[in-house]
Amino acid sequence: MGNSGGGIIIIVWLAVMVVMIAALWKVFVKAGKPGWAVLIPIYNAYVFLQIAGKPGWWLVLLFIPLINIVAGIIALASLAKKFGKGTGFVVGLILLPFIFYPILGFGDAQYTA
Repeated sequence: MGNSGGGIIIIVWLAVMVVMIAALWKVFVKAGKPGWAVLIPIYNAYVFLQIAGKPGWWLVLLFIPLINIVAGIIALASLAKKFGKGTGFVVGLILLPFIFYPILGFGDAQYTA
């Protein structure tokens, strides 16, 4: 008898990743950026920072240990604010991104530049 639990975990993980990619794609499009940018490593972080209203050089901060955590939280807070969301939503984006990014992308929240 084999262990089928690993296969189920992989399927669930893949499903969550597909939902996350689709949700972030929608977030990018709502902000007037190309959705496909979500698929390009590093460039997606750069575009995310643009959407959050942070300067491009902040990308460097995302490569510095510990600083990247603080910069990431600040960028998430800015992103939430751009979509009219508050502190509670930021906490949701940090702790339950697989729920809160789809709310942002597929919900009625609108981006304000």
